[in-house]
Amino acid sequence: MPTPPLITTPFTAASTADDVLVGVDLTGIRAVVTGASSGLGAETARALAAAGAEVTLAVRDVTAGRVVAAAIDASTRSRHTRVQPLDLADRRSVSAFLGSWAGALHLLVLNAGVVTAGLERTVEGWERQLATNHLGHFALAVGLHDALARGAAERDGARVVSVSSTAHMRSGIDFDDLHFERRPYDPQIAYAQSKTANVLLAVEATRRWAADGIVANAVNPGGVATGLQRSFTPAQRASLDAAEAAGVFAWKTVGQGAATTLVAAVAPELAHTGGHYLDDGQEAYAVPDNALLAEHPHGVKRWALDPAAAERLWAVSTDLVGLPQPAAPAVVPLT
Repeated sequence: MPTPPLITTPFTAASTADDVLVGVDLTGIRAVVTGASSGLGAETARALAAAGAEVTLAVRDVTAGRVVAAAIDASTRSRHTRVQPLDLADRRSVSAFLGSWAGALHLLVLNAGVVTAGLERTVEGWERQLATNHLGHFALAVGLHDALARGAAERDGARVVSVSSTAHMRSGIDFDDLHFERRPYDPQIAYAQSKTANVLLAVEATRRWAADGIVANAVNPGGVATGLQRSFTPAQRASLDAAEAAGVFAWKTVGQGAATTLVAAVAPELAHTGGHYLDDGQEAYAVPDNALLAEHPHGVKRWALDPAAAERLWAVSTDLVGLPQPAAPAVVPLT
């Protein structure tokens, strides 16, 4: 069977979130954006609200979230911006968010993320970057499945956007030691593993949920200076500087960084297809697992698109966060 052509859109690395939304009316669309109290999440929420969407900012820092929401309402004249507490590393917080949600959901943007300088663990003993960047988002997405399905029935489809990174090219999923209980801890590898998990979530969610009208895609926002880098060690900063010097990425504005998220969220080319990884507004080309990032800065490793790995990670994640096996499509409170 021939390989289908890559999905293309009119947008580029220079496009902004506002460029993507020119002429787009999101009135009646209900969206949730995690990590929307700063950076890319705040810009994504602002752009969606400006286009008419009802946006819920799902944030750990509610005070900061309210400041952002007020700024969004002032700049967009929106009266539909909400703030809800959500700590993705705390299963009780995820459960509380799910319990508070009512009605349909049309767009879920899994944007929040953390970078740690050293090994940190949650109360369950999970490595914090995987717990926050993947497991919390996984539990949230699964818990909101029914709401997304209702949204899909209302609007001819619902979408999930999972924010990944070129960092995924550093590591696949180590199923034998997900939480660094035996191997030496490397925060860059841990972050990379979590970013690969973000892509695999989109692959498997689409496989399971496309029949319900729900598609999921992963995006690389590119190099954007945000609070995510505040915990970088000298080694992590040196690695970032080396990548920039090698031409792996060029710094973007926050508006440019959020653009690919908005492409996945609203572009007609992605309305009914998922499991893709987008870079600079386009579907990225797949590269071998041993490919060098410096040679393929706009590619996606095959380990991040592997359907067998995606299915396995879904099963492992389901077991870890306390959902029943197999994962049911209904909203399931976490235990």
